Amino acid sequence: MPYDFQIVVDCADPHAMADWWAETLDWRVEPQNADFIRQMVSQGHATEAETMTHRGALVWRTGAAINHPDPLPSGAKRRVLFQLVPEPKTVKDRLHLDVWVGEADRDAVRDKLLARGATFLWEAHQGPHSWYTMADIEGNEFCIT
Repeated sequence: MPYDFQIVVDCADPHAMADWWAETLDWRVEPQNADFIRQMVSQGHATEAETMTHRGALVWRTGAAINHPDPLPSGAKRRVLFQLVPEPKTVKDRLHLDVWVGEADRDAVRDKLLARGATFLWEAHQGPHSWYTMADIEGNEFCIT
């Protein structure tokens, strides 16, 4: 039986990353349940220090996720989770996302992402295929093709 999975990205600011990538992919930031968070704190399963307010909502400090607007045929969500880690990114990523935008739109998408804080790293080609390698607001590499 095939398995579903999610991608997890280690980062310094999960909520900023979720906002940035949700806008980039036209996905949605996954809502967090403030009542559940308050209940976990009141029952001693979590502390106030593990929470924060982001865009006016109570959220878990250590993570935020985004979802594709449409579920998979299995009903599972396509999901990217951004989780807080204490160390900064120091080397090239061994895994990255390829965002398929189409050759006709690639330059416009690159320019839009640059205006939103992405970094252009290089252009590459392999046979008839070409892409731009870029970095997100925390330096994680991704390609647009």
